[in-house]
Amino acid sequence: MILTGTPEALVPDTTLVREATQLVRDTTSDLVYHHSRRVFLFGSLQGQRRGLRFDPELLYVGAMFHDVGLGEEFHDSGRRFEVDGAAEAKKFLLAHDVPADAVRRVWTAIALHTTPGVPEFMEPEVALVTAGVEYDVLGIGYDTIRDEDRAAIVALHPRPDFKRRILAAFTDGIRPKPETTFGNVKADVLEHFVPGFERGDFVDTLLESPWKE
Repeated sequence: MILTGTPEALVPDTTLVREATQLVRDTTSDLVYHHSRRVFLFGSLQGQRRGLRFDPELLYVGAMFHDVGLGEEFHDSGRRFEVDGAAEAKKFLLAHDVPADAVRRVWTAIALHTTPGVPEFMEPEVALVTAGVEYDVLGIGYDTIRDEDRAAIVALHPRPDFKRRILAAFTDGIRPKPETTFGNVKADVLEHFVPGFERGDFVDTLLESPWKE
């Protein structure tokens, strides 16, 4: 996919986008902010490559809020960080009188962005938040974006020592509520970085349930 113009040209120039940007800039780390902007930019290019018609405002809000739930204020929520981020995005969108179906799409995009194999079959905004995350974090589809376009995005939103720093952010965000990693990829993070962590086991949970048979 070819980036025409500068990466900033992909970002919608609207009040909703500007206020989402400011909110996330003010309440998250540089790491999360720059990662979230890259998720939008890479997700947008993936959407163009796939021929998807998507609402860039909704994709932007989904991308910007997708890791908000890692913040310290959510450490005792008892919910998956994805759900916390989705709830914050929903609150933001409702405050801006965004229609209910659009709010639902953004909520779903954030809540499912670490659930591989599902979002790609859903609405474009849902699919593309995950596509942007998978590109920036895991390098999935790395060669589908030109080297010069990738370089332009990273120049605008740098990723120094990103692999180590994003894993540290994941660990810090979910360490206080390890039970929320049951059945999802973030259990891998805690298993690597939190001594004594024991992941939940679906088979054991089933066999040890109160049912006799």
